[in-house]
Amino acid sequence: MKQYLLSVHGTFDDMPPPELMQQMFDDVDKVNQAMMAAGAWVFGGGLTDPSDATVVRVEKGQPMLTDGPYVETKEQLGGFWVIRANDLDEALDWARKATVACQAPVEVRPFQDEPTA
Repeated sequence: MKQYLLSVHGTFDDMPPPELMQQMFDDVDKVNQAMMAAGAWVFGGGLTDPSDATVVRVEKGQPMLTDGPYVETKEQLGGFWVIRANDLDEALDWARKATVACQAPVEVRPFQDEPTA
C-alpha cells in the first residue's frame, strides 16, 4: 500500500462561528473514525494559527530562526492526514469525504517510494 498526504488548506482571516467550527470538528472526527475502521489511518492532526510558526532556515551556513509563517499568503496549511491507500483513486475517495467534513480544500499527494535495497 502507498501512503498519501491529505493536506487541508484554508484561510485564517475569516474563522467560522463556534457552532459551525464544532460541527466541522464532529464531522472530521467521523471521517477519522471511518479511516481508522478501514485501516487507512496512519496519522493526522490540525495545526494552530500560522502566526504560531517558527521558521528555521540556513543563512551563511548557520541555522536562523524567525517568526512564521514561512510564506506570506492568504491560504495556509490548517491540518493533514497521512493515510494508506491502494492507489490514488482510493486516496481521492478519502479526500472527498475529508473536504466535505472540514469544509476546506484538501490536496492529495503521494509520498515518494522508498528505495529498495
